[in-house]
Amino acid sequence: MIAQLINANKLYRTGDQTITALSTTSLQLNEGELLLIIGPSGSGKTTLLSLLGCLINPTEGKLLIAHQDVNQLSAREMATLRLNTIGFVFQQFNLLAPLTAEQNVAFPLKMQRLPAAEINRRTLEALEKVRMTHRRKNLPRTLSGGEQQRIAIARALVTDPKLVLCDEPTASLDKDSLDVVMEELKNLTLTGKSVAVVTHDPRLQRYADRAVQVKNGVVSQLGNQPADLMD
Repeated sequence: MIAQLINANKLYRTGDQTITALSTTSLQLNEGELLLIIGPSGSGKTTLLSLLGCLINPTEGKLLIAHQDVNQLSAREMATLRLNTIGFVFQQFNLLAPLTAEQNVAFPLKMQRLPAAEINRRTLEALEKVRMTHRRKNLPRTLSGGEQQRIAIARALVTDPKLVLCDEPTASLDKDSLDVVMEELKNLTLTGKSVAVVTHDPRLQRYADRAVQVKNGVVSQLGNQPADLMD
């Protein structure tokens, strides 16, 4: 087990009104597993991903990441946990435009204040994993959507996180780019990492080990046969 929600929910209160973004749920993310989180827009799946990524805290219940209760961590400890344990892959890539592909990948390592030689070694290794060393000197605007997403994956991997969280990583990709990106994410599970992918793309079904569905803030298990993936 890498991450676990235990009777956790997320509520927002405005005046005398309470909005339930995510109903009380328990969910476990395991080593060596690719989990799909599916559901229509506004269903609560991004809230679930944000909880797992320690971007927001549960209103009630517990979140454990690598056996640490995040409710007990200080802001500094939480930031360290996110940097060292969790990798994020976003739909819009979120690459820094003035930096080359190589510099984008190296950025998290610089935040960790590692020696330059170690940064260079790990950056090259991450680029090799996604087969993008030949484009390492390119700026993001000169890369295709699929290439930018592969750089974003390399950036997520460079810190060797145990948990990789992806928010609609294939939404803007054609079939060939989708297959490359998803095969790379699937390969991560072979090294013991846990990968969670938020999506409503039915093409991702064949890559999943397990799926959960989120509807109106309620999480339900779908077992090994993801269904109803359409918005």
